[in-house]
Amino acid sequence: MDTQLLVDRVTREVMAALNSQPSAAPSADSACSVENGLSCLECGQCVTNRPDFIDGLITGGVCRLSTQLGIGPVEAKIARMIDHTLLKPEATEEQITELCREASTYCFASVCVNPIWVELCAKLLRRSGVKVCTVIGFPLGSTTSGTKAYETRDTIGKGAGEIDMVINVGLIKSRQYSRVGEDIRSVVRATRPNILVKVILETCLLTDEEKVKACELSVEAGADFVKTSTGFSTGGATIEDIALMRKTVGPEIGVKASGGVRSFEDAEAMV
Repeated sequence: MDTQLLVDRVTREVMAALNSQPSAAPSADSACSVENGLSCLECGQCVTNRPDFIDGLITGGVCRLSTQLGIGPVEAKIARMIDHTLLKPEATEEQITELCREASTYCFASVCVNPIWVELCAKLLRRSGVKVCTVIGFPLGSTTSGTKAYETRDTIGKGAGEIDMVINVGLIKSRQYSRVGEDIRSVVRATRPNILVKVILETCLLTDEEKVKACELSVEAGADFVKTSTGFSTGGATIEDIALMRKTVGPEIGVKASGGVRSFEDAEAMV
């Protein structure tokens, strides 16, 4: 085994053991930058570093949480809400395999990976209870509806159980709403029963009017979730965006925040 990989694995196991102990109050040398009053580093480790914050999100109605490679064990009630995510273009097969191992070990809801890794993940996670989620039209959303539909059918055929599609931002901004709605419907129609469709809005590029319209079109097209961002554009979730999206879609559709928690004040307002 590569020495660095061994060091990384030992580090994760040590952190998992530490995280299983009762939480202490944040200290000056806390691993979480937000706990120390700094900007969020998007490490994806809130479920272990900030349990009180996660409890608040769940109380506020959050259905899914994103984590990244290297996470340790978490409470069972939280584990089944976690989308264990690795979408970086440089992600290796070894890293994807480790992502699946962690998700299976800790009984997470899904792994979220690029389409090229769906078949591998489906094989590794067979009979584990962990779903394979993939991204469609990612990260720009500017492929054609036919291409998105093909991607959806292709990845479902390879084992995907959840679909995160990116909305066509340019069409929203051009006010071509019928085309946007048809774009989302093309993906919804390409799925099978019990496969979730989440629509990524990329809210950092939209006005409030456009965010509302995008949410309305997602609901009308039969999507199951709306989500703020891809993580590959100019910004993530804001408190105002979450409130606006929830107000627009109502209680029956999931709303997922991606990034944007920059302080305790943000976290408190988000929930």
